[in-house]
Amino acid sequence: MRIVVRLDVMMARRKMRGREQAEQVGITEQTPRLLTSGKVKGVRFETLAVICAALDGQPGDLLEAAADD
Repeated sequence: MRIVVRLDVMMARRKMRGREQAEQVGITEQTPRLLTSGKVKGVRFETLAVICAALDGQPGDLLEAAADD
């Protein structure tokens, strides 16, 4: 099983760009790109919490468990 990050979907629904989110949340612009590309191996709960707050969502809106291909 793998975890799929749906940050790009949530950002599109909220009509928010990566730069906007980075400024609002206080993270680097690279972080949303890395998360959506799947190139990160982990994320802090604190970071996840502020991203969820900025997008007015829950962790389950951003993360999805998927079967390995």
